[in-house]
Amino acid sequence: MKTIGLFEAKQKLSDLVERASEGEKIGITRRGKLAAILVPARNDISLTEAFAGIERIRARAKPLPRGVTIKDLIEEGRR
Repeated sequence: MKTIGLFEAKQKLSDLVERASEGEKIGITRRGKLAAILVPARNDISLTEAFAGIERIRARAKPLPRGVTIKDLIEEGRR
């Protein structure tokens, strides 16, 4: 599995998604540690199951600290 840094992954997201859709697994690192793995989508999953998975992820998400906006986080990620 090839790995790529988060900053570079943001710059090349379209290419990475294309490669993953062709079967490649791509690790994404943050500060040198593996943070996520981009894998091909399963074709056998129903739309209902996919949305249920999204809701499970949302339920685990931590609320933003008071006074912090999503825009602030996006700008921080660009530094």
